[in-house]
Amino acid sequence: MSTLSLHAADQVRVSGGLLEGTTGSRPGIRAFLGIPYAAPPVGPRRWKAPEAAIKWTGIRPANRFGNRCVQTSPFPDMVFQSPAESEDCLYLSVWTPARTAGEKLPVMVWIHGGGYFSGASDERRHDGSVLASKGVILVTLNYRLGVLGFLAHPDLTAESPYKASGNYGLLDQIAALRWVHDNIAAFGGDPAKVTVFGESAGSFAVSALMASPMANGLFARAIGESGAHFSAPDGTLATAPLAKAERWGTELATSMGARTLADLRALPAASFAKAIAANPTKFSPVVDGYSLTADPWDIFAQGKQSHVPLLAGWNSAESKVMIPSASNAAALEAELRKQFPGKEAEAMKAYPACDAWQTKLSAIALTSDNFLVYSTWKWIEMHLATGKSPVYRYLFDHVIPTETGDAPADDPGAQHASDIEYVFSTLDTRKLAWRASDRKVADLFTSYWTNFAKTGNPNGPGLPQWPAYDTAKRQLLRLNANPKAETETNRARYELQDAVTIQLRK
Repeated sequence: MSTLSLHAADQVRVSGGLLEGTTGSRPGIRAFLGIPYAAPPVGPRRWKAPEAAIKWTGIRPANRFGNRCVQTSPFPDMVFQSPAESEDCLYLSVWTPARTAGEKLPVMVWIHGGGYFSGASDERRHDGSVLASKGVILVTLNYRLGVLGFLAHPDLTAESPYKASGNYGLLDQIAALRWVHDNIAAFGGDPAKVTVFGESAGSFAVSALMASPMANGLFARAIGESGAHFSAPDGTLATAPLAKAERWGTELATSMGARTLADLRALPAASFAKAIAANPTKFSPVVDGYSLTADPWDIFAQGKQSHVPLLAGWNSAESKVMIPSASNAAALEAELRKQFPGKEAEAMKAYPACDAWQTKLSAIALTSDNFLVYSTWKWIEMHLATGKSPVYRYLFDHVIPTETGDAPADDPGAQHASDIEYVFSTLDTRKLAWRASDRKVADLFTSYWTNFAKTGNPNGPGLPQWPAYDTAKRQLLRLNANPKAETETNRARYELQDAVTIQLRK
């Protein structure tokens, strides 16, 4: 991605006032960066639902990103462009190819990942210019993270007009979607054609937004990349009941010497990031009875989710780290016996260990399934069953190169988050030995994703056919340099996980 030009582009009026943007990294793309979509959640607004953005007078320059949210331990692949970390971080950015306000282009709203404790919309790889060049408007947004985004506490619940606490980050996302609904027409967008999409925690968030009654009607399609809120009670980013989350919040406040909300609000924002460094994912979405009236699993089981087309999938080797308890055939067998009691034979068939290489692949598969593959699979299955909308499933298995050349021949597959640069076609934001095949995969991603945003169907001229996922054939798209449709494999693994998860949820 080239540096954004500082030359002024056209002006756009939104609910907060007049904006003056800049040019994107592709010809014909206008970029409007760092737009406040809510008031700064600072001081007395800390741990409150987002309020309307404060209006400004005159022309507000929109040629630089707003601050990123206060966070814990950003991952090394997150390269930020924002000036600083701050509680004042509720900003979004827009990339548009439209020249007039009446073009009614489809809109894609990106929710970044990072475990709900790190990340930002201004990461270099999130540049929206290429996606916008394919005929959509791209919006990226920040939302409160960690304790500042997901603290539940009995006193916060008591003071709230809606008698709940804990989902401030999710409420931020909903507020941003409302802002898009109210303002995107000024950029040439169609508020009736909004696609919400995200990766990792962003994908989990998409599943939560589909389950939230407050987000219903704010988007027409959804894309999830690696993750969803469909797991056992102790699974990855599992939603917690409000009472449990309130206990965690009380314990945190006590550990930090805060006796009252005033004490908590007086503490420096950075102190909360440090306080959860040992367990950063503990503070994430809560079943608060307000923004999430029930666990997403139950919402989808009852068919009460947003009935929108869903495109979702995962990467072929989400976690390449073998857990020590499954590092050889005997250890893997012991782990399978522990995890699938009474179903040991089926488990050993689903995760075979006939030789060292197969053992490694099975151990990686087990770790990945436990991490987020199963939860994504369950999301797809449940929406297929009750969502009354088309579902498209993919498996991404194109392995990124190294800084000097191809990945090793024995690389087990595409790891977690390696799809992001392809989705945005921002490969050159990383100094790797990109190949022609990588450019092809990036073009496939951007084409399929923008087609889905336009029509609810990823297919289009010149693209290999991607069949809708159904109960008859269960076909998905294996997405790499030579994509092709194939019948689902490894279903036995997910059904094993499903049986255990259902039992744990009882």
